[in-house]
Parts: sequence; C-alpha cells; structure tokens
Amino acid sequence: MYNILVCDDDHDIVAALKIYLGAEGYQVFAAYTGEEALKILQEENIHLCLMDIMMPVLDGIAATAKLREISNIPVILLTAKSEDTDKILGLTIGADDYVTKPFNPIEVVARVKSQLRRYTMLGAMPTQNPSVITIGGVTLDDDSKRVTVDGDTVNLTPIEYSILHLLMQNAGKVYSSAKIYELVWEGAAYGNSDSTVAVHIRHLREKIEINPAEPRYLKVVWGQGYKFCSEGRG
Repeated sequence: MYNILVCDDDHDIVAALKIYLGAEGYQVFAAYTGEEALKILQEENIHLCLMDIMMPVLDGIAATAKLREISNIPVILLTAKSEDTDKILGLTIGADDYVTKPFNPIEVVARVKSQLRRYTMLGAMPTQNPSVITIGGVTLDDDSKRVTVDGDTVNLTPIEYSILHLLMQNAGKVYSSAKIYELVWEGAAYGNSDSTVAVHIRHLREKIEINPAEPRYLKVVWGQGYKFCSEGRG
C-alpha cells in the first residue's frame, strides 16, 4: 500500500481527494499547512505528496524546498491558473508535476499512479537494454539507479533520472518536448508541457554540466527538441 500526503488549506479539496485516492487503495494523510505536511513527512513513510501552493503559515513552494532536503518522493503541486510563475519555481526547486485547479479528481489519481510507477522504477527501461550507459564523462547505472559525472555521484529526482535515461539510451536522437513529456510523464502533452519539460531540462543541466549555459551533453536542437550527445559533438 502506498501512503499519499495531501496538503491543501481547502478542507473540501482534501476531503474529495481522500475519497478518490482511498478508493484506489491508497492510505491518505491530510495536512492543511506546509508545516503540518513536513511534520507528517518526518513521522510517516510517505511515498508521494500532493502540495497546494497557496497556503498559510508555510506555503507550498517553501514546503517543497524543505521537503527536498530530506526526501526525493514525487511531489505534485496543486495550483491556480494565476500561479504560472509559482509553477515554474516549484518545478525548479524539485516538484515533479502540477495540476491546475479546478481539476478533475480522476486526472489527479492518474497523475499519482504515473508518478508512483516512475518513483518505484526510477525510470527503468526494458531489460534488454544495457544497464550501464557511459557517454563521455556521464555514467548511468540502471541497476543501482546511480548517475555519476566525471566520477562524482549526482542526485537526481525520479523525473530527472527518467529524462536522462531516455536521452542517454537514445543518444543523438532528437526528442521534442511533447514526446519527452509523453514518454516520461506517461500522458498526452498539454498546453504547458513544453515549459514543464524545459524546467526539468534546465535543472538536469545544472547537475550534469560544468557550464549549463554551454552544455557539453544535453543540447537543444532549435525548433525540434533535445538530444544527448558525446562531449564535443554537435
């Protein structure tokens, strides 16, 4: 059984999500402030967090930043349409996805299932593919779920790992933002999916590139998408 933390200051939203998630067999923990959420995270074995952005005491952005200091569980932000800047900030500090209010609870459940699959598998691909991929100074070991750059271990979120795994397994192949979203998030691309992918690509570059502004590996093909290539190759 997976334990899901739902944090929102709107009690009706929390109650509705508890019903839908509970019907899928998840154990749901409720919090109404960021501080309550962090306390539950320290006391319970939580596998995924649904986090509202606008909350009293400690908002969802600050709570997500603190959560990332202690855990790499998937975080899905619950946002209002007017919070586009906060969405990008949330993704930048480590959130994995977001759902815009008003939302269909069935969509939220689908997002939860997708993120949990990715979290438990950490982006694992079919077994016929090699488990260790080395390109230039970057090595990805899919058995140990470990990524090193020039011998140093880098810590990736499940989404970052999935993107890197996809691109390294298909080095040199260009993937559009929409295709990356479909393969990694396991859902159809939507209006803001390009921005969502771009934020995660930027965050990934910050972890694997010496100079993210002039990437050696994770490169953009303007107007087409992204690709992973050997250092020094275009």
